[in-house]
Amino acid sequence: MDFGKLQDISNIDFGLPPDNPLTSKILGLTQKTSKPNIYIGPPIWANKDWIGKIYPFNAKEKDLLYYYTRQFNTLELNVTHYQIPTLETIQRWKEAAADGFKFCPKFPQIISHDRQLVGCDALTSEFCNAVLGLEGYLGMTFLQLSPNFNPKQIKFLEIYLKSLPSNFPVSVEFRHPDWFNNAKVWTNTCEMLADMKVGTVITDVSGRRDVLHCALTTPDLTLRFVGNELHPTDYTRIDEWCERILTWLEMGLKNAYIFVHCGENKYAPELTKYWIDRLNTLADLNIEIPKITPLAVQGSLF
Repeated sequence: MDFGKLQDISNIDFGLPPDNPLTSKILGLTQKTSKPNIYIGPPIWANKDWIGKIYPFNAKEKDLLYYYTRQFNTLELNVTHYQIPTLETIQRWKEAAADGFKFCPKFPQIISHDRQLVGCDALTSEFCNAVLGLEGYLGMTFLQLSPNFNPKQIKFLEIYLKSLPSNFPVSVEFRHPDWFNNAKVWTNTCEMLADMKVGTVITDVSGRRDVLHCALTTPDLTLRFVGNELHPTDYTRIDEWCERILTWLEMGLKNAYIFVHCGENKYAPELTKYWIDRLNTLADLNIEIPKITPLAVQGSLF
């Protein structure tokens, strides 16, 4: 993910900010569950660097989704950002997926970026009907707003969110800095989302610390974590996040969707595995740990 990535991270304060006050209010109103749903996975499945590492050496491209869903339990489904899937595609995805797997589709860019939520009723119906066809395999959808979509357009956002099907699972990712520059604007925005039972997307990336807002408007976490190619800070950041998530679970967090980006994602499986190991240990969870086979370096046997 290029958004907010920096080449030099030596002067970045990666510490998590305090919770937004609304977070404790939302979680405090939630009936606690003994079995929270925690889903963690990379943002793609078709990565040839993973063949022989998390996929069999003889894996064919058409079978990679099948193998992915048996290593991880969720996927940030970016392909839907560029094309609304057909019913046939949705059926193929369901047939490939393991039991309990969750797809998390991104809204099409023609809706979020090109038309900026205006005049796209037919496209929205097509998208919602398609992803609802995932049935039990549907996790959280996320509406990534255009970087140019600013607080002056909040009424368009409100109208659009109210047009979605009832109980449609959606979280909103804000990117324009003006959402965060004014505390009153951000508070009003979060309260609006909470009233509609719409979630937020939290992004942890080196170059845009304002989008690391720690504001939950539903008892669901949608987190996009952007690592730096297994830099030591990747692990300390994950450690702190796991402590925060443990606190949120104790407060009433019900669902967490965590998407682990890592540069070109060659090492996203390793970083995802670290996430799972830490959460399993701290929160006494039993998330299945991906099996990673170290790739032999050519000439290493001589």
